[in-house]
Amino acid sequence: MSISAVSTDNASLVASLNQGTSGGATTTASAQEMSDRFLKLLVTQLKNQDPMNPMENAELTSQLAQMSTVEGITKLNDSMDSLSGMFRSSQVIQGAALVGRQVLAEGDVLTLGAAGAVGGVELAGKADSVRIKVLDAGGATARVLDLGAQEAGLVRFVWDGKDAGGNALAIGQYSFAVEAAAAGEKVAFTPYGLGSVQSVSLNDSGMEAEVSGLGVRAFEQIRQIY
Repeated sequence: MSISAVSTDNASLVASLNQGTSGGATTTASAQEMSDRFLKLLVTQLKNQDPMNPMENAELTSQLAQMSTVEGITKLNDSMDSLSGMFRSSQVIQGAALVGRQVLAEGDVLTLGAAGAVGGVELAGKADSVRIKVLDAGGATARVLDLGAQEAGLVRFVWDGKDAGGNALAIGQYSFAVEAAAAGEKVAFTPYGLGSVQSVSLNDSGMEAEVSGLGVRAFEQIRQIY
């Protein structure tokens, strides 16, 4: 029996084992089945080797090492799947603790209550001037807040709920627009609104929170928790 032919089959088997484990879908049962196939192939190879040209120890050790590597990859994949499940469970527990909390999340909505409204803007760079335009439901400017010069980073602001004439406006939802500039050039920014977390959910893309006034936001879009 040709030794090289058996070696070629063995190489194919190892390749198939590696392919099966790379996707993380190989079960313990299938891994055991492939292990048995490998051992049967190796025993057959040893029984039918040429007595005048037996397999060298180095070749045998190499094949056993290949099998050990594949089994190690399978066990590693199983461990990673277990850790992934534990991490997702931990995320659910942490997410549940957010329900009812106030968060500063990405969005340009201002929720005006009896004590006023809170918002924020993340500046990509230093700005010589930052202005917040509070807009009513029709898009008209209700108030302009001049925040002056600001450093890069998160800048929080409070609106007292009054218009430019000092008149109290109706409680409810407003929006805001940001104007930020440095040396006559616009400064990039990200707006943030304050809302209450109504619920959290876990999906393939990660954790998401339903924030009052802002809608569904990924956890990466939440800037601060109060």
